[in-house]
Amino acid sequence: MVLSKPTMSLIDAITSRRSIRGFLPDQVPQEVMQHVFEIAQQTPSNCNTQPWKVFVASGEVKDRLRDQFVERLEQGVPGQPDYPYVSRWEGEYRQRQVDCAVALYNEMGIARDDKVGRHRAIRRNFELFDAPHIVFLGMNRDFGATISLDVGMYAQTLMLTMHAFGISSCAMGSMRAYPDLVREAFGLGEDTGILLGISFGYEDPDVDANRTRTVREPLSNAVIFKG
Repeated sequence: MVLSKPTMSLIDAITSRRSIRGFLPDQVPQEVMQHVFEIAQQTPSNCNTQPWKVFVASGEVKDRLRDQFVERLEQGVPGQPDYPYVSRWEGEYRQRQVDCAVALYNEMGIARDDKVGRHRAIRRNFELFDAPHIVFLGMNRDFGATISLDVGMYAQTLMLTMHAFGISSCAMGSMRAYPDLVREAFGLGEDTGILLGISFGYEDPDVDANRTRTVREPLSNAVIFKG
């Protein structure tokens, strides 16, 4: 069912949203997308600079980008992201990363030593999980970590708004791997850097990966109150 109005509170959206890794082919109506992105535009930012740059690909443009991503992956072309990324996690952060991967791979029936299955799981990212839409979020390449926080807040606002309208999504760091393809598709200059992509559409309930559930740390492990 296509929703023209949100059907849940902000709190419900925050507590029930999850990453979806399998989508139906149904397109999100343009008027619904327009409304969702208009709401996301209300995201706060430093001095109201609104540094985010937002590029939505659907239809043939999305299909062409998907095919180009997959081709580079299969050819073993190294990623060339615009911004550095921490690829090694230690201690508790590594454990959470492993726990997340185990939960996902268990649902997908991928064993630890299943190299073919693991590659297939990685490829699914570059196939955009069959989503009918992908949005790329970027900013001016002169901006650094402080300004990227504003883009992160935009991403959260956007995904929560989508969820409130019955639209599923998955934030994807893998979409930073080949930013030149995104710039080419949208006719962008080198001054625009790509931070991440978000696949979105309507969830396919028959996809095994969509049964994945993760847990959050107790508040005492994350927040310190003093007074």
